[in-house]
Amino acid sequence: PETYRMLCLNGAEVALLGYNTPLLLDEAPALAHLRMFHNHLPMQAGAYQNTLWIGAAAKAGLEDGQALIGGSCIIAPTGEIAAQAMSLDDEVIVHRADLDLIETCRKVNFNFALYRRPDQYKRIADPV
Repeated sequence: PETYRMLCLNGAEVALLGYNTPLLLDEAPALAHLRMFHNHLPMQAGAYQNTLWIGAAAKAGLEDGQALIGGSCIIAPTGEIAAQAMSLDDEVIVHRADLDLIETCRKVNFNFALYRRPDQYKRIADPV
């Protein structure tokens, strides 16, 4: 969450990132059906809380014997997935990002920036 917050505080409107997440975790096969949901959830929350567009490019398919999750997506400042890759093959996704939506969301979403309490962050900011 700190990455998205710092980008927003520094004036970013768009965050681009890449990831290569395993498709399955041997330690928790019962949770396999939640893998893509959990993959997208922090990005959607980051987009919503910081009113950012997020473009996330994922590796997909098989690499070194490991299946990768794929699921590249573009997430709107509303937290909605605006476009998403749907296969484990090479795929290009496109979405026209309306940058004016950022200002609209900043007016109607809960204003996380207004209610920041940096004085309360010391414990999480100090090394463990």
